[in-house]
Amino acid sequence: MKHENYYTKRNIQDIDKTNELLDCLPPFCQDYFLGIETRTSCQTRLKYAYDLRIFFDFPCKKKYRKKEIGDLTLEDLEGVTNSDIELFLSYLSHYRFNEKSLSCDERAKARKLSTVRALFKYFFNKGLIEVNNSAKVQTPKLHEKAIIRLEAEEVSRLLDVAESGNGLSRHATGYHDKTKIRDTAILTLFLGTGIRISELVGLDNDSFDFTNNSFIVTRKGGNKAILYFSDEVRYSLQEYIAEKSNDEKVPQNEPAFFLSMQYKRINVRSVEILVKKYSSMVTPLKKITPHKLRSTYGTRLYNETGDIYIVADVLGHKDVNTTKKHYAAITEDNRKKVADAVRLREPDSPAPVSGNDSGAEKDR
Repeated sequence: MKHENYYTKRNIQDIDKTNELLDCLPPFCQDYFLGIETRTSCQTRLKYAYDLRIFFDFPCKKKYRKKEIGDLTLEDLEGVTNSDIELFLSYLSHYRFNEKSLSCDERAKARKLSTVRALFKYFFNKGLIEVNNSAKVQTPKLHEKAIIRLEAEEVSRLLDVAESGNGLSRHATGYHDKTKIRDTAILTLFLGTGIRISELVGLDNDSFDFTNNSFIVTRKGGNKAILYFSDEVRYSLQEYIAEKSNDEKVPQNEPAFFLSMQYKRINVRSVEILVKKYSSMVTPLKKITPHKLRSTYGTRLYNETGDIYIVADVLGHKDVNTTKKHYAAITEDNRKKVADAVRLREPDSPAPVSGNDSGAEKDR
């Protein structure tokens, strides 16, 4: 089935990159990656490999200076103390890697610590190291971020700008004439279904069933899900299909639904740029990304249904607690809104005075 092609190709690329990184890691990491292969995705393992490449670079600079990363053994791993790992987390605040100056925020640090813990736990559980020092390290405190989303009026203006191109530079207007129908369809699909950017770029022509206003997406981990869209979304998508059918330059054998100006599958970076381009004209202070369009949809869906489980299912959250965490602020807003909904007295009515109170005054 053609729908598999994009994800199969992406997985092969991720596997190749992971294998390249494994060549730069200690030999015992091969055993670890084989051990987690059946319960992790290709993308997850690639992220682990990147994190471990940075982690093992640190002890070779600070603790085992006479060793290369490829020379490190499990004995060396066991010799990494919890203090060493805490120093590593501090080092991540500002460090140099591959001749680049980099930094990690608290969430990036927490993710790298999670990767390191998983490695230590794997070899500890197999009895190949006697001490799991990573378990003694506390996770960096994560400060809650306010959910940034578009208000209803901003959503309307965003779609209007994508359709009209009003406010674009003369240079950008020339490109806009060629991409406005596609760009509007992309924004409409984001805002009308809440799909992830990876799910959007992976859509194929045969992903859609317009009879039932539905389409199939590939979720994280490779699972498939059928989602539904409104007539408003259908109209925008079919307008884009009509434009492509009238364009002789569109390759007949190209399975991708959303195409770049080079008539190839549009990539993640191009979608991020077009979202930033239009949203910065509507709300420059909010720094809107495709994920924030997803949050906008999730917020509106929750406000309409009041059902956090429906929101979790539609957005593809495996754990409803993830959804609750992201949309707890909405619940708090609703609580504040209803604070004055129940009145104990009418605003202009005088407070009643009971006979007992009058008698009490006389007794005084």
